[in-house]
Formats: sequence, C-alpha cells, structure tokens
Amino acid sequence: MSQIETNIQKVLKEIDKAAQTFGRDPADISLIAVSKKQPDERIDAALSAGHRLYGENRVQEAMGRWARRRVHYPDLVLHLIGPLQTNKVKDAVALFNVIETVDRPKLAKALASEMKKQGRSVPCLIQVNTGEEEQKAGVMPKDLDDLLAVCSEEGLDICGLMCIPPADEAPGVHFSFLKTLAEDRGLKTLSMGMSGDYQKAVAAGATYVRVGSAVFGARQ
Repeated sequence: MSQIETNIQKVLKEIDKAAQTFGRDPADISLIAVSKKQPDERIDAALSAGHRLYGENRVQEAMGRWARRRVHYPDLVLHLIGPLQTNKVKDAVALFNVIETVDRPKLAKALASEMKKQGRSVPCLIQVNTGEEEQKAGVMPKDLDDLLAVCSEEGLDICGLMCIPPADEAPGVHFSFLKTLAEDRGLKTLSMGMSGDYQKAVAAGATYVRVGSAVFGARQ
C-alpha cells in the first residue's frame, strides 16, 4: 500500500468516526482530495488507490492535469474550489463536474450562458465570505439572497454553499454559520473543512470536506 493510499484510508476513517460521534451517516460525507500543485506521481498513487473525487483551484492547471487522465478514468469527478474569472468560464464548464465558487452576479450569468452553449448543466455552490474579509473571494452574507435570486433567474443549479473561514479565527463558528445559512434557504450541500479542521466541519454538517496535505503531503 502506498503512503498516499494509507493517508486516504486514515482520513476516511476519521471522517467516519466524526460522523458517527455526531450522529451522522458517513455515507453523506465525501472526501475531495485537493490535488492542486501536486506532482504526477502523487496523483497517480491516489488514482491507483481508487479515489476519484478531486478539487482544483485553477482552471488551466486542472486542464493540464486531468484532461488526459479522463480518458483512462471516466468516473473522475472534479470540483473547482478556487476563484473563477469570467474569461475562464468556457474551460471550467467543459472540464468540471461541480463549480463551488460562484460569488457574484456577473459570474453566475456567464456560467449560465456558457452552460447553454455547451449543453451542460453543471451543479454549482455559492462561496460565502463568512468572515467578511475584503481580500477573500465569496459573496458577503448580506448579499447571499440577491445572488441566489440572480442564479435562479439564470437557471443555475445551486445545490449548496461553500466557505473558507478566516485563518486566525475558530473555524467551527463559521461552519455553523454556513450551515444555518444553507438550512434557512433549503440548501443541503455544504463544502467546508480542510486538512486542519475537517473533523469539526463534519460535526457541523459538511457534506464535502476539501483535504490536501493530509492526503498528499505538503505541496512542492
């Protein structure tokens, strides 16, 4: 068994344990292996271990890594978890299975238009800036309903919310806040939690956890 496979199994066991501790079904939680900036040998080890769900931050990097691998792994599921510029929307819609970072009306409209052109319906999440940090992507909580209205008008399939808590604050508060925002709006998908706090995210109701270094080791 490779070190990557060992790491994946460890993370999955900890997800299961956290889910059971807080009365959740482990089957409701999926592990997104964050593959950004990882070397090919680590990616191939994860694929050999049977893992098929990956998250990428940049469209161009993801295309270089995954376009050729889709031929050999047709069951790959790719999530875009980094900010998306409107000039990258065409490639993003073509490559990704889920886009987690819708955060402004202009992007929502561009995505909806491109999906119609390509004949694809790609599920999306809205990224919420729960810490209201000026330098960080994500819609401000007070503007969430307006953005949801635009997405609905454009026909986007918004299935949930995503957040990245401030690095210097307790993440659990932000996870609970995101869950409340989602529940109040009838959204069931929550993408939250990374290598250092995914167990807390599971406790708060995450359905996706985005784990990089705990799976692959430190980025090179």
